[in-house]
Parts: sequence; structure tokens; C-alpha cells
Amino acid sequence: MPIEPTSPKLVLRPWSADDLDALLAAYRDPVLRRWTRVPATNAAEGRQWLDRVQKDWDDGSRYSFAVLENDADGPRLAGNVVLKRVTQDWPTPEVGYWTASWARGRGVAPRAVTALSRWAFDRFPGLTCLDLLHQVDNVASCRVAQKSGYLFQEVLPARPPFPLDGHRHTLTARR
Repeated sequence: MPIEPTSPKLVLRPWSADDLDALLAAYRDPVLRRWTRVPATNAAEGRQWLDRVQKDWDDGSRYSFAVLENDADGPRLAGNVVLKRVTQDWPTPEVGYWTASWARGRGVAPRAVTALSRWAFDRFPGLTCLDLLHQVDNVASCRVAQKSGYLFQEVLPARPPFPLDGHRHTLTARR
């Protein structure tokens, strides 16, 4: 069930076991590893990452999508977007993402976050808002939030596993 984003060159679809090599290639980037908490630096970790993504889909608690950008050579992994904390225990689900190093600065993250956000509001009709959180020193994520229509709400105090304060941005459903 791929998501149709605003750009025809971008496709969001559930991750599959066939994505292992592309996932590992993306995680070779030290910038990506700095901002993510779950490593995928070898085949065993990559398979665990993909297995967890599938389990989360199956139990309905988290929905991760591989972000593919089509070019002359066909689709290429450009990133990941995820809808987290889709449970009654959390008042507001959270959107997260990462972008492969080669795809940064091309508008991939805002397009993918926007597409995921639309999907979330369509898929869960009672959903009224989404959060996007990032550390205060992640200026690029602040720009992605703004470009995706998420409004800054507050500074959150640091708490493990995050060593620095964070920003909370919110997108409200248009009904």
C-alpha cells in the first residue's frame, strides 16, 4: 500500500526484506547514525531493524515507510518516514524521519513528511494532530518541520536517551 506523495518522483512504501542492502548503505553515514537511536550497521542489525518494522506494522503501533526517489536508473532509497506511538496510551502520534546522505538538500524529507502526515490523517479519521520532535541542535529537522507545515510549540527539557533539549512542532488536521 504505497502512499502517493505530492511529487511523482517520490514513493513511500512499507519496508521489505529486499531493502536490507540499501538500508545498510544509508546507515554507513555518520550523520544519520548521530540522529538515530537504533543502529543498522551490519546485516544482523539490519535484519533486526526490518523485522521490528514489520512487527510494528503487524501490531499497529508504528508505521515505517521506505522513501524511494525515482531517477533514470529506477527507484533508489532516499530515506525513511515513520508514524510512531499510534496507541491509546499516547495522546498525539509522532512523525519521524531520516534521509540518506545523497538525498539531503533536495526536499525529500519535507515531501515525505507531508505525504506521511496526509496518510495518517486519512488512515486515522479521529486523529486531530501530529507531533514532530527533534533536538535543539538539529537545525535541519527544524527546517523540515516548518516546510512540512508543522508549527513550533515548545522547548522540551532533555531526557534520556536525548542529551539536549528538544523542540516540539505540531500539525493540526484540516477538517
